[in-house]
Amino acid sequence: MSDFEGLKALVTGGASGIGRATAELLAERGARVAVLDLDPSPVGKPLLGHRADVTDDASVRQAVTAAVAVLDGLDILVNNAGIGAQGTVEDNSDDEWHRVYDVNVVGMVRTTRACLPHLRASAHAAIVNTCSIAATAGLPQRALYSATKGAVYSLTLAMAADHVREGIRVNCVNPGTVDTPWVGRLLDAAPDPAAERAALEARQPTGRLVSAAEVAGAVAYLASPLSGATTGTALAVDGGMQGLRLRPVAR
Repeated sequence: MSDFEGLKALVTGGASGIGRATAELLAERGARVAVLDLDPSPVGKPLLGHRADVTDDASVRQAVTAAVAVLDGLDILVNNAGIGAQGTVEDNSDDEWHRVYDVNVVGMVRTTRACLPHLRASAHAAIVNTCSIAATAGLPQRALYSATKGAVYSLTLAMAADHVREGIRVNCVNPGTVDTPWVGRLLDAAPDPAAERAALEARQPTGRLVSAAEVAGAVAYLASPLSGATTGTALAVDGGMQGLRLRPVAR
């Protein structure tokens, strides 16, 4: 497909995982793509790497300005940078709550704020936010993370309403448990990594983890000019976790 031919995209958190898969897919389909990341060193051509810390407004603005100058414009923003957290509502300190919100929610605000003047000049402007199944389903031991992703979901709807008349579409993807380096580190830290992986796989009706490439495909769908009538939508990529209620397997 070449539906992104001539378009310019920026992906935060794009050096690994979902962000990297998304950046590579957009490039394969014709876009020129800049990646913003704390460590963009793994990024090679055709992707353009720029260092940015989404918790630092000056860093974000500088990186966006540099990326847009090289791309010669901006049509698509993928707000993907984020971090995880484990525990119940009792388990994280105030500092940790502030830190995760600063990355997962306010980081999206900073990046979007810096990109909006450039997106307004595009005829195919689209923003896609990486949300999570945790925004819409109660997951154990994920209170802080779920709260931030609930905020991302609401932020997506508010942004879609604010900018639809400017020709800027805003949507989000809600992945289930994705086989990314972050999930790999969680599994490595578990007392029984194999059992923990089996449990994560079993809670998704498809019986396996979601791949980063599958999430990237959903992001590309929402970002494409072919989806010009889609805005204010959350697209689940969760192996059926949100909508399916299967009977237990008969024994």
